[in-house]
Amino acid sequence: MNSQFGLINLWSHGDIVTRGTAVLLLLMSLSSWMVIIVKALDLRKFAAQARRTESFWHSADFADGLGKLGADPDNPFRALATEGREATAHHHAQPQLHDSLDVSEWLTRSLRNSIDESTARLQSGLAVLASVGSTAPFVGLFGTVWGIYHALLAISAAGQATIDKVAGPIGEALIMTALGLAVAIPAVLGYNALVRGNKSILMKLNRFAHDLHAYFLTGARVSQGGPTKVVPMKKGG
Repeated sequence: MNSQFGLINLWSHGDIVTRGTAVLLLLMSLSSWMVIIVKALDLRKFAAQARRTESFWHSADFADGLGKLGADPDNPFRALATEGREATAHHHAQPQLHDSLDVSEWLTRSLRNSIDESTARLQSGLAVLASVGSTAPFVGLFGTVWGIYHALLAISAAGQATIDKVAGPIGEALIMTALGLAVAIPAVLGYNALVRGNKSILMKLNRFAHDLHAYFLTGARVSQGGPTKVVPMKKGG
């Protein structure tokens, strides 16, 4: 692309509005890609942690099960198990709670609060992708309109509108539209992919919470193939 056309020429001959629009699109692109990469790595980590839950149910005791879940404080499955244990112990230690909530309802609320916190962490950053995906095309369109406006002023000042005078300025202005789409499309695709990944993790969290609820109440997890007994957790786990 020669020096009379393209992004370099657009930047060098653009005013503060044109340059500001280009910088804004660049920042939007960087922020969306950063969110996509970070959240994708998080989903990969959570998926690996979800696979450890089966080992949890084959542990000698609850403490051993927590060890198999891993020591990562951001592990939502470990947080769920810990929250269930603490909620059950707190209910047994505070008999006055029986007057308002039974152990099942108290445990359900505690597990639900833990899932809600994990949901908030999973969804963090998605608002950035949604905002970029919805606004980037319009930011690019604004840059196009602004560029065409200045191109028409230049043509008017020249007194003629031959194809060689129109093609360059108009083509460079339309680059802003292409840039807006180039920023928006990855953001939208990344948003949809992350939402699907989050749904998969939340489904596994809810299933694990259901099994934990049954375990803390009955001493056995829920199993479609029949009741699967687990070793009662030891004190101090």
